[in-house]
Amino acid sequence: MRTNLRAALVAIAIGAVYFIGTGARAFSTPPANGSPAPEFTGISQWLNSTPLTMHAQRGKLVLVDFWTYSCINCLNTLPYVTRWYDKYKDQGLVVVGVHTPEYAFEKSTANVQEALNRLGVRYPVAQDNGYATWSAFHNQYWPALYLIDVNGRIVYQHFGEGNYAETETVIQKLLAERNPSQPT
Repeated sequence: MRTNLRAALVAIAIGAVYFIGTGARAFSTPPANGSPAPEFTGISQWLNSTPLTMHAQRGKLVLVDFWTYSCINCLNTLPYVTRWYDKYKDQGLVVVGVHTPEYAFEKSTANVQEALNRLGVRYPVAQDNGYATWSAFHNQYWPALYLIDVNGRIVYQHFGEGNYAETETVIQKLLAERNPSQPT
């Protein structure tokens, strides 16, 4: 009995250190679809771009991708996000990668820049080392995709890998609504 209690307390302590150390929130709920998209906040560095604001993106479709370069699930999702950027950027899709580190070595701007070069990421990436934008979105997952419509409202969310065809269909639909005369 005593060993089980000790093991449980150690597990709780490890979890608490992780959540305090990373800034992750254990019991936050992402904003509901239709909610205003939070502003990019607490960004320590913008890579591949000058600083962006959510407000300045009004009138565009914005895909926010929370990721980190050493997460295998994020790396599996990255080719789809990159392809959507390449395919739809000229039709009004803005892709913003929010790089939120899971481990201390992922906070290094040089390491993130090297990963962007190696992975062929050319769209804007916000380095969210302090979890400020992560917290503003009440995010809990790597990877996490949020689509923000032309009015600045979250209209679609997907957490983890998969649903690529569904996500692309939503992108196409929202771009068609934004540009009714332009084929997607």
